[in-house]
Amino acid sequence: MEIVGILFMAIVAPIWVLLHYITRWKSTKTISNEDENILAELWESADRIEARLNNIERILDTDSPDWRNK
Repeated sequence: MEIVGILFMAIVAPIWVLLHYITRWKSTKTISNEDENILAELWESADRIEARLNNIERILDTDSPDWRNK
């Protein structure tokens, strides 16, 4: 009986732990649906902010052409 326990602790248990953490690592390596939705919202927000900044710059270029040199 002691030999079985020693073999389990020396061979089976380390392999089991290693495979467990490899599968956990692979599952966390992918992006979740929630994270993907958050990234999509951030991308849309960045696009809106960029469009607003472009509009502000266009208005400033019309109203005060030398505003960039100040």
